[in-house]
Amino acid sequence: MDNLPSIFGQHDLFDLEDLPEASDDFSRFLFNVRDRFGVDDIAYAGMNPVNGSIFGHVTYNDDWKAHYASQGYHKIDPTLHKARRSIAPVDWARLDRDSNFLMVFDDARDFGIRDQGLTIPVRGPYGDVGGLSVTSSLSQKEWNKLKGEVLVGLQSVAVHVHDMVIRSDNLSNLLRTPTLSHRELEALQWTSAGKSQQDIADILSISNRTVEVHLRSARHKLYALTTAQAVGRAISMGLIYPG
Repeated sequence: MDNLPSIFGQHDLFDLEDLPEASDDFSRFLFNVRDRFGVDDIAYAGMNPVNGSIFGHVTYNDDWKAHYASQGYHKIDPTLHKARRSIAPVDWARLDRDSNFLMVFDDARDFGIRDQGLTIPVRGPYGDVGGLSVTSSLSQKEWNKLKGEVLVGLQSVAVHVHDMVIRSDNLSNLLRTPTLSHRELEALQWTSAGKSQQDIADILSISNRTVEVHLRSARHKLYALTTAQAVGRAISMGLIYPG
């Protein structure tokens, strides 16, 4: 991180070869971003396009992170969901003060977090989406001035943090490895062993129709046109074993 001053130029793009690749370093990197741009907190959140799970790295205090997770606020947080539908920076001042907004930020205020901020959406090549959010407790006038000064830089940060996360081994594995249900895996495993749909139905004590539903879902998740393709892909991914 010794080269931070040189890579944080307002109009410079980040050279990811100079940035940490390990996920343990993402949060440390965000702390440097936060201090460089003079905001209170900064957070990156992304969505895995395979199973819809949310992942992120933030500079918020541990108490707020624990509370946010325990309340499941990622499911209703308007700063996340608005960004997923937008291609332009989302100024929180323009968000509807609806019940979801109030629920999240009434609690956030108790942890010293203001409802003044900005989220920059990011789109990736695999259907992946993400957003970089910053918060500030400056006066409205000072915040408006700061936004104008750092917006271009934050847009660069958003893109490169997203790329850095996408390039990490953990997320790459998530993107490449769909999440199949236990029944879907069982249906594929028995198919690989040469069993017919009726055989599988008898073995699992479910209907033939239900077996077909599981196999169709597995094909969809594995981007396979046929069940045979789905079995082959599942084996190559290590999800099931050859029959």
